[in-house]
Amino acid sequence: MSSPRPIPAEEVPVRSKSSNYPEPYASLMNGRVKRKLGDFFQLKNFGVNLTTLAPGSMSALKHQHSRQDEFVYVVSGTPTLVCGSHEYILEPGECVGFKAGEGSAHHLLNRSENTVTYLEIGDRTSGDEVVYPDDDICAKSEADGTWTFTHKDGRPY
Repeated sequence: MSSPRPIPAEEVPVRSKSSNYPEPYASLMNGRVKRKLGDFFQLKNFGVNLTTLAPGSMSALKHQHSRQDEFVYVVSGTPTLVCGSHEYILEPGECVGFKAGEGSAHHLLNRSENTVTYLEIGDRTSGDEVVYPDDDICAKSEADGTWTFTHKDGRPY
C-alpha cells in the first residue's frame, strides 16, 4: 500500500448530499457544506469533516449520541454553540467535546454575517442511537454505517 499524499482540505470533494436527514429536516441543513476528510483517506475508526456554515445555517438538529463521541474545533468564524439551555459564542481556535451518553443535546448555529468553518471529529461506534429532543425524529446507526431514521413513535420516515 502506498502512502497517502498530503492535500489541502478544501480539495476534498464536497459531500454530494447536504444531509442524511429525511424531509422536512434535510432542507434545514441548506447552507451547510461538508468535506468528508476521514472518508477521503479511508479512515475506518473515526470520521473527520471539514464543515462550513453559511450565515443563518446550522450544523445539525439539536442532538445527543448514545455511543459516539464528538469533538468540534473552530477554524474560522464565530458559531453559536447551543448546548441544552445554554449558548456560547465560539471563537477560532476554540474547541468542545461531547462524550457519548452524557451531557446535553447540542448543535451549532451561524448567527453571524460571516461563513463559519470547523472540524468535526467523531468515532464510528456501531449501534449508536441519536436523540433529537426538539424534533420528531430518532436515528440509529446500522452495522454497515448507514443511518435509519424514525419518528419518535417508531414509524419510519
